[in-house]
Amino acid sequence: MGQTNRISNLINGEATIDEENPTKKYCGFIRGRDLNPARMVIAEMVGTFMLVYCVCGIIAISEMMGGGGGVGLLEYAVTGGLSIIVVIFSIGPISGAHVNPSITFAFAILGQFPWSRVPFYIVAQIVGSIFATYVGKSVYGIQADQVITKPVLHGRKKAFWAELIATFIIMFLAASMSRKAHRVGHISGVVVGVAISLAVLITGPVSGGSLNPARSMGPAIVSGKFDDLWVYVLAPTVGAAAGALLFRGLCIRCHHPRCSPNTSVPNEGGLFAN
Repeated sequence: MGQTNRISNLINGEATIDEENPTKKYCGFIRGRDLNPARMVIAEMVGTFMLVYCVCGIIAISEMMGGGGGVGLLEYAVTGGLSIIVVIFSIGPISGAHVNPSITFAFAILGQFPWSRVPFYIVAQIVGSIFATYVGKSVYGIQADQVITKPVLHGRKKAFWAELIATFIIMFLAASMSRKAHRVGHISGVVVGVAISLAVLITGPVSGGSLNPARSMGPAIVSGKFDDLWVYVLAPTVGAAAGALLFRGLCIRCHHPRCSPNTSVPNEGGLFAN
């Protein structure tokens, strides 16, 4: 359970270890209580629902306003970034706000999330995406295939690399912030949101800017169209894993105290401190 708390530090900016009792872990405003795994899984499902529903909303609204079926890149990027910020501040203290199977997998590689919970998180994220797609269809009157991600201009190969590199950048940033959460504090959610918007801006014209297997799987499952889905499952997973492994490798070589996963820091408080 203690390793899960480190992930929440990405949101909370709080200490992980009490100086008087090194075995006592903290986790934001719910520190001192055990995190219930079921609540964490449900939070991931709700967070992914929020993210994908917002994506459905911006695509539908673009059509309603005469966008001809194509949402503007800037609108899409801003919506993605703002949605992530909302999700992080909503469920971050509960589950860590992964809302992305590739991020969950990468944090497990870093040793900051238990492997035993990875399947439950991933299933919850996919279910949340599926549910959001169905609700988005009902509310906005759109078809699921309007929300699927697919290569835009240059085919699957370039889309694969665009997704991989962008997710690599996001995970490298997330890994870095998770090691100095006490310094980043409550602005970490905003930083991640800005990074997501940037990633969508640089990948949108090539791949559609998914960066998240769950975001792509929900609409694909609902629409029954799986032609390009492997790109949006494999590329972000490989990219996030590479970002995590490279950051860990750099930290091992630099021997800096801040890079040590066992480093304890004083409690400086944060957004959810009590």
